[in-house]
Amino acid sequence: MPKITINGKEIEFTDGMTVLQACELADVEIPRFCYHEKLSIAGNCRMCLVEMEKSPKPIASCAMPAAEGMNIKTNSTLVEKARKGVMEFLLANHPLDCPVCDQGGECDLQDQSMYYGVDKSRFVENKRQVKEKYMGPLIKTQMTRCIHCTRCVRFATEVAGVPEIGAIGRGENMEITTYLEKAMESELSANVIDLCPVGALTSKPYAFEARPWELKKTESIDVTDAVGSNIRVDTYNWEVKRILPRLNEDINEEWISDKTRYSCDGLLKQRLDVPYIKKNNKLQKSTWDEALLLLLNKIKSIEPNEIGGHIGDMVNLESALGFKKLFGIFNSKNLEFREKNFYFNSSEKINYIFNSSIKGIEDADLILLVGTNPRHEATILNARIRKTFVNKKIPIYSIGDPGELTYEYTKIGDKTDDIKKIINKEGEFSKKLLSAKKPLVIIGESALGLKSGKYIFEELKDFLKENKFITEDWNALNFLPQNASTVGLIDLKIISSDDENKSFFEKLDSNKFKLIYLLGSDNLEIKKNNEFIVYQGSHGDRGAEIADIILPSAAYTEQNGLFENLEGRVQECKKASYPIGEALEDWKIFNLILKKMGKNENLLNFDNLRKEVLNLIPNFTKINELPKYKLSGSKKRSSSFFSEDINIKELDYYFTNSISRASKTMSECRQIKQNTKKTGTNN
Repeated sequence: MPKITINGKEIEFTDGMTVLQACELADVEIPRFCYHEKLSIAGNCRMCLVEMEKSPKPIASCAMPAAEGMNIKTNSTLVEKARKGVMEFLLANHPLDCPVCDQGGECDLQDQSMYYGVDKSRFVENKRQVKEKYMGPLIKTQMTRCIHCTRCVRFATEVAGVPEIGAIGRGENMEITTYLEKAMESELSANVIDLCPVGALTSKPYAFEARPWELKKTESIDVTDAVGSNIRVDTYNWEVKRILPRLNEDINEEWISDKTRYSCDGLLKQRLDVPYIKKNNKLQKSTWDEALLLLLNKIKSIEPNEIGGHIGDMVNLESALGFKKLFGIFNSKNLEFREKNFYFNSSEKINYIFNSSIKGIEDADLILLVGTNPRHEATILNARIRKTFVNKKIPIYSIGDPGELTYEYTKIGDKTDDIKKIINKEGEFSKKLLSAKKPLVIIGESALGLKSGKYIFEELKDFLKENKFITEDWNALNFLPQNASTVGLIDLKIISSDDENKSFFEKLDSNKFKLIYLLGSDNLEIKKNNEFIVYQGSHGDRGAEIADIILPSAAYTEQNGLFENLEGRVQECKKASYPIGEALEDWKIFNLILKKMGKNENLLNFDNLRKEVLNLIPNFTKINELPKYKLSGSKKRSSSFFSEDINIKELDYYFTNSISRASKTMSECRQIKQNTKKTGTNN
């Protein structure tokens, strides 16, 4: 390996590294503003200047490739003088408004100015002033603070794939703006707030809410989709003030979606804080004793096979297992988690996870999307697809019309017949797929929900097996679930059937259930007739609207719990705040029901539930670790083919769950998106 000398210490580095990256290997911190490891190199702030032997002047370490034999000094008098000069230029036009700036306490410019800044400025002319820019309901601008690092411009173009931000003017008069001064449309837009090293771009919903040192910080995970993005939940007292991304190179890198970040204000709205029972067609406040007594009397009066249970999209595994055990005590097996019936095969784990892994997308040389829109169903995963597309120029194809994605793709059909052609090795695309070394096939719920859902999955799986695209080293078969709880609930066998038997949905559609117990379920379509509905959840959403009994429970930030992301990775969602009013954690409600029934009230203890959950998950090793699933060689299932259109269900992206529907911020984003669709403009 080549070697470089940094401050008298010899360091080995990898070819292709910059001087700045080599310095980091030597544990030498180089100040920077424009440089970011996930973005292209701009080299326009000059804060990273270092001294290189035989160079007449300091060099920008972020843009200079490291080379064998270089002798670099980062702490010389020349370097310090150069950096102080750069800092003076940066502060010349910068307003002295740190006390009122929301970036205060988390500002790179503030930190560096403490070391390289001076207490007096030699600049006596009037400071530059820049008009504020409109960037939508998420991003608050104060562009006079901007130091022209262009991180936001590069992120929008390179990572988000929606190039909405650019620069106009030159030199001191340069301005960062959206071209038409309209709201940013990318689902990743708010990441520019984290990237901004000064207070030019700050969070509009969080403005003037709290200072960073006042907040309690809890490391957790996102449950608004199946990706399992690593997040940090910041709370003030019991109130969630903001959600920020945590670095995880295997999953979300350092990005999160706007829905992950800003739906949290929905945790304060439309909350259920006391039990309710329906009297004279009106919901009235009740006590826990009264509500549970009514529930048990109702259960006693009907047959067990007339009781149905449905688990929602953001329910943790401990709560789900407790619910299953409770239904075992009720002698009912009518449990389901799917909102719409779609096919999956639970015989082995590789059938219902994203086998290639999120990070593994970067190794693919061809991607086929089957009945899915990853931009809306899994925004962070879509960003990884774009990253691979940009870096490797790989071809991307789609069966079904996903609409506008953030990368170029070729639509090769929108019928199940087009999948049949691939399986039969007919057509031009089949040849391209067979010639690939590491293809990636992503199958969405829209495809598996068809009558041909079983055929699509089983035949594609068999095709990939036959052509050695499913091996111990590479598995091209990937299922993309839409909900955070899907993979874990399949592992816990919380389903009426995983085959063509539609018993739960048939009973539901034909009104065969006399009692339906909804656990955090707000997206299940129920054509209510005379069913008695019990709703256990945190928000007065769709489930609560039709309920006869409401049992208030905790939201995902208010209780500990495990989830499995789409890769089959077990992750822990940690308690960051407390349930409001008389609301309780799910497992505590189950134990209250048991107590009312005269059974052991600690039968469904949380610790015991967690231990049992971990024992039920195949190949589980440790939390946050990605297990390796072996191929079992299970037999192919017979299936029937139907010629059908593959219509990708369009998600109401900002309103996918009860929390986001209660969010004022998500409502504003949705309104802007709808106006854009209707008129082509935000005005």
